[in-house]
Amino acid sequence: MCKRAVVLAGGKGKRLRPYTVVLPKPLMPIGEYPILEVIIRQLVFFGFDHITLAVNHQADIIRAFFQDGEKWGTHIDYSLETAPLSTIAPLKLLSDLPDNFLLMNGDVLTDLDLSEFFLKHVSEQRLFTISASRREHVIDYGVLDTDHTGRLSGFREKPAHEYLVSMGIYGVNRGVLDLVPDSLKFGFDDLMSSMLTANLPVHVEPYSGEWLDIGRPDDYLNAIETFEQKKKQLLRQPCANPAVTV
Repeated sequence: MCKRAVVLAGGKGKRLRPYTVVLPKPLMPIGEYPILEVIIRQLVFFGFDHITLAVNHQADIIRAFFQDGEKWGTHIDYSLETAPLSTIAPLKLLSDLPDNFLLMNGDVLTDLDLSEFFLKHVSEQRLFTISASRREHVIDYGVLDTDHTGRLSGFREKPAHEYLVSMGIYGVNRGVLDLVPDSLKFGFDDLMSSMLTANLPVHVEPYSGEWLDIGRPDDYLNAIETFEQKKKQLLRQPCANPAVTV
């Protein structure tokens, strides 16, 4: 069986305007390559031989650029949304998904080993696995702690708060789609809420390496700079990997 990936490439990129007025966000250039081509190259490098692009906004432009994937040594097909369905509901349009597959956003720049992440999800028979990046937020003020009377009980000068955020890369077992309604908008947040309510296990894999998305203009400019500095690390080249039964 093939090693399958689904890439979400249907968003309008509203936060990235005015850049996305002409081009869809997945085709925004990072150096000389569109961000989605960088992702395709990485997926091929890590042995994914069937890639589905879930498209909507400016779908014809994306389809014209990537065609059937022959240029990159993989098979690319397309799932077209007739209305915006968010991040998870587009999967319900795909009738040929294998038991396990990789799902990722089409605007992610990372050096994560996608094969290692995916195969751990498969080997441990998980329902849903989230790749997560650790972030730190520093509060630029002295923080005052008070008791119930308003008396100062503590003081912290510019404290830092660490937290994990989703990288937009997921290992998915097809069984979770039973939680997804047909033909309705249903996102990652909706799925997490449903799985937590149903007490279904969701695994989180922290990753300390490179990760950026291009959701906002500042993020996009940062991604361009990072790509130029770490091109060899980020721009994978296709190689022959054995097929993995999943």
